[in-house]
Amino acid sequence: MDTYQDCYENGWKLLLEAGIEEAALDARLLLEHICGTDRNTLLVHGDRSMSIQERQAYEEAIARRSQRIPLQQITGSQEFMGLSFQVNEHVLVPRQDTEILVEEVLRELQDGMRVLDLCTGSGCILISLLHYSNYCQGVGTDISRKALEVARRNGTALLGSEKEYTFLECNLFELVEGRYDIIVSNPPYIRREEIETLMPEVREHEPRLALDGGEDGLDFYRRIAAESPRYLNGGGRLYLEIGCDQADAVQELLLRQGFREVNVAQDYAGLDRVVSGYWPIRVGRADAEL
Repeated sequence: MDTYQDCYENGWKLLLEAGIEEAALDARLLLEHICGTDRNTLLVHGDRSMSIQERQAYEEAIARRSQRIPLQQITGSQEFMGLSFQVNEHVLVPRQDTEILVEEVLRELQDGMRVLDLCTGSGCILISLLHYSNYCQGVGTDISRKALEVARRNGTALLGSEKEYTFLECNLFELVEGRYDIIVSNPPYIRREEIETLMPEVREHEPRLALDGGEDGLDFYRRIAAESPRYLNGGGRLYLEIGCDQADAVQELLLRQGFREVNVAQDYAGLDRVVSGYWPIRVGRADAEL
């Protein structure tokens, strides 16, 4: 009967042959997922026997990963902001870069604020913001019904009934009502012609709707910059995740629309990752908030 160590070694060799860059890590994580173990098991109990069912399940998982199916779609989960989110082929896998977006919002988020998350996908941005704040209200929108099914499951699992939030199936602001203190979005921003150059895990297994930002990658930024002032309270802020070469273009869109204090924040690699700005209070207008 195969041991834990034997299965692991066979697994990472198969992944290495398939061109998986982190073959050893992925083989170990899949083994832990199938067997319900932790990282110490391989070191301390590598000689433990694998049941037939465990071995078969592991071999199947390794075969799927060899086909470049993302690890997180096989395990069904991804950690983000210290929380475990359910994921599948209908949503983008939450990435560490997007944690920068959430952290930037948390700098300004105050108890009781209203938050609108556009292109919510798995719901990881909105759910994280509500989890780490008090008495905030949230709305997440997405055009994909199947993505929203994932977001709602994540909301139930991570927020329960203690937070006030809803998810709407619509195209950006289409069904949105009222005004918000924070609008945040990680919209599709990959240039259409570049999608075919992405890793197979992304190009072939993540939803193209969540990737395609149009010919120049800026389609969604144009719409969000133009429409968000109708949904922001005076003094409210807009936060957008961007591609690392899009800061100047997105800043210009916000400035041209009338946003103030438009700033750029970098990710952990020092690359431009978030553009933000605030919508000024319009004194004397009906929508002014003093």
